[in-house]
Amino acid sequence: MKGFPISMRNPVVYPGPPPPDTDVVVIGGGVIGVCAALYLARAGQRVTLLEKGRIAGEQSSRNWGWIRQQGRDPAELPIMMEARRLWQDLAAGTNEDFGLRQTGVTYLAETGKTLASYEAWAGIAAAQGLDTRMLSPEEVAVMFPGLTRRYAGGMTTPSDMRAEPWLAVPVLAGIAARAGVCIVENCAVRQLDLAAGRVTGVLTETGRIACAQVVLAGGAWSALFLRNHGISLPQLSVRETVVATEPLADVHAGAAADDGLAFRRREDGGYTLAGSGRAELFIGPDAFRALPHYLPQLRAAPFDQSYSPAAPRGYPDAWGTPRRWSGAEESPFERMRILDPAPNRRLVSRACRGFEARYPELGPVKVKAAWAGMIDTMPDIVPVIDRSPDIEGLVIGTGMSGHGFGIGPGVGRCLAALVTGGELGHDLSRFRASRFTDGSAIRLPPL
Repeated sequence: MKGFPISMRNPVVYPGPPPPDTDVVVIGGGVIGVCAALYLARAGQRVTLLEKGRIAGEQSSRNWGWIRQQGRDPAELPIMMEARRLWQDLAAGTNEDFGLRQTGVTYLAETGKTLASYEAWAGIAAAQGLDTRMLSPEEVAVMFPGLTRRYAGGMTTPSDMRAEPWLAVPVLAGIAARAGVCIVENCAVRQLDLAAGRVTGVLTETGRIACAQVVLAGGAWSALFLRNHGISLPQLSVRETVVATEPLADVHAGAAADDGLAFRRREDGGYTLAGSGRAELFIGPDAFRALPHYLPQLRAAPFDQSYSPAAPRGYPDAWGTPRRWSGAEESPFERMRILDPAPNRRLVSRACRGFEARYPELGPVKVKAAWAGMIDTMPDIVPVIDRSPDIEGLVIGTGMSGHGFGIGPGVGRCLAALVTGGELGHDLSRFRASRFTDGSAIRLPPL
C-alpha cells in the first residue's frame, strides 16, 4: 500500500499559489483541517487551507486507522456517531477506495475491575442508542479463535469502522479541492494579522492573505502558534509508535485492544500494531507550565506514559524552540515542515512479541514498516472545539488526544458551523477553551 505514513518524500500535490484574500483560512492539513475546509466550502465560504508540509503528513497519516465510537467521552460520543455517518457519506461521494470497512472495535478486559468500567460505559452507549454490547469470556473466545490469552470478558461495538489513514485523508482533501477549497502545501502561516483584537488576515511565508476568519487545526503545533499571540493552552504532545506487519493469516477482521496491545487488520493483509497505553512525553517548558492541569490525569494513571527529559531539536516543546517571532521572521513551522519522530524500536519489538504470544499460530511477525507520530493531547483527554475567547474571528480545533482521525468529519463540521453561525447540532460546552482558566475542575473521561 502506498504512502504510510506520508512524509516530505511525498510529492507536493497542491503547490498553490495562495490567493491574496479569502473568507476563511484553515491552518493545518490534517483530518480536522481538511474536514473543516470541506464543510466551510459546502456552506458557501471561500476557503484557503494552508499546510506547512504535506496534507496528512503528521498524525493524520500515522494513527491506528480506527473509526471508533466505543469508549468515547460522553460529550464526544454524539459527535463521533455523526462522524461515522459522515465517513460513509464521504466514501460514497468518491470512487477512490480508502479502506473504509465496518468491522467493529472490541476491548478485551484482563481483570474484573476493567470489565466493570466497560459495563459502566456500555450504559452510556445504550442511553445514546449505540450498539455496544458486553462479552462473556466464552463469547470472547468465539470471537477471537486462536487467541491464547483468556479474558474476564470484553466490550464490542459492531458498527465501529476502520480505514487506511494515509489513503483516507488525501482522498478527503481531493473532495475538498473539488468543492472549491484552495489547498496550498509547503506554505506555513507564521502568525495572525490582527487589528483591535480581531482577525484581518494571516501572515504566511509567502506573504499576507486577507481574511475575516481563521480555523486553527494545527495539531501538535497549535499551542506553540497560540503562545506567539500570548495565549496559553495546556496542550502537550506525546509520541506513539506504530508497527505495520507483513501480510498474515486473517485472525480477526476488526480492531481490538487489551491492556498491552492494540491491533487491527489492514487492507494489504497485514496488521497495524501498537502498545495500548504506551505514550511517551518529551518534557519541555510547556510541560512544566501545564503540570497543574495534568495532575488529575497523572494521579489517575501515573504509569500510562513514560518520560524523556528533552524533545529533539525543533519539536513544538523542545527547549530551544522559539516562543516568539514576527510575521517577517522564519517560524518554527518552516524549520520543521513535518514532525516525523523516530519510532521507539523497543516498543516495535514489544508489539511484535506481544502479537506472536497472543497468536502463536501466526509464527514470526515480520515488520513491513514502523513509524511514530506526535499526538496533541489535553489534560482531560478531550479537545478544544471553540471560538477563541481572546481573538475575535479565530476558531480553534485542537487537542484531539489520539481520537482525531475517526471523529474528524464530525469535528470539522462543527468547526465550520462555529465559523458560519450555522446549526451546531451538539453541546460543545465540554470542549470550550476557557475551561482551563475559569476555575473548572479537570474532569476525566470514564474510560
